[in-house]
Amino acid sequence: MYHRHPDIDPQLLSETEEQRELRTVLRDFFTEESGPEDVRKHLATPRGHDEKLWARLAGEIGVHGLAIPEEFGGSGFTFAELAVALEESGRALYCAPLLPTVVLAAHVLLDSGDQQACARYLPRIADGTLTATVAGFEEADPGVAAERSGPGWVLRGAADFVLDGAGADLIVVRAETTEGARLFACEPAVDTCPRTPRRVLDETRRQALVEFRGAPATPVGESGEVTAALDAGRAALAAEQVGGSGHALDATVEFVAQRQQFGRPIGSFQAVKHRLADVLVAREAARSASAYATACVALASPQLPVAASAAAAVCSETYRLATAEYVQLHGGIGFTWEHPAHLYVRRARSSEVLFGTSDHHRTRLAELVGLTTRPAA
Repeated sequence: MYHRHPDIDPQLLSETEEQRELRTVLRDFFTEESGPEDVRKHLATPRGHDEKLWARLAGEIGVHGLAIPEEFGGSGFTFAELAVALEESGRALYCAPLLPTVVLAAHVLLDSGDQQACARYLPRIADGTLTATVAGFEEADPGVAAERSGPGWVLRGAADFVLDGAGADLIVVRAETTEGARLFACEPAVDTCPRTPRRVLDETRRQALVEFRGAPATPVGESGEVTAALDAGRAALAAEQVGGSGHALDATVEFVAQRQQFGRPIGSFQAVKHRLADVLVAREAARSASAYATACVALASPQLPVAASAAAAVCSETYRLATAEYVQLHGGIGFTWEHPAHLYVRRARSSEVLFGTSDHHRTRLAELVGLTTRPAA
């Protein structure tokens, strides 16, 4: 059972001056370089994002290496700084694969303790020359097996709805072996690892069916444990959702202050004020939950599973509420294809099921704090 009281210093939940400066730089960067029209334009490209912008984000600002140790080519900061970047990317609906590359794959490699694998892949993740993702991490997705082939290993099976699965240069796979689950690094080739893009609700976050047909792979570490990396992914996604909720609220407040009805701004009507106040309160709760989960990742706290699931549930529901009001309070224009609101709605709906639904996380929370137990098998 987890301790009832958190073990995180409350001061760690507040932004430092460096983090505020990073937020300002990133907000200006995304405003200038990755507006809604830019996102739409690059969705039609083969890679689904602006590759030059990806390189600039890694080289000019150093986002990709923020939470990667200096010995592996990173900046040696913590997940707290990376969370700032993720929040701003979510606010701008940035469509490049930051989540699978910089969070999931990088954390799995670091958590594995495999120095050779870290030295091979992390410097290229940090400098933006390598995109990566993970596969086979969910309990409901045990479809990949690894078997020995001569002196090495090959993978067989399939993993579906893999984030950036069709374009990633590296896939870190959790596969079953005769001795249990292990992690493997696979650099996919066309003949042994065909990848089929899936049609998904949120086109800004591409997913794919990845098949392994004797694909060569290299073991990573000695364990198949991925819980900490998944919880880091949940914390990262929560930060994204806070950013997206902030955009939806700010854009709606700006609109209702300008839109006139009956000779006055519609934002002056009490009913509209109440709805926006509800979104504001929900966003502040989401921000608190996200900050706590971020601190737990940064400090490798044993409270991370609780914090990650709490943030996942709270931030998902907040993002859904904020985007619903984004559409509703924009009136007729909010329903149009030309307006960016629907892009945020799609991101909100897809994100709330990405690492488990809110119901799943509430059930997990109840188990973690000892309110219930799993039924006997």
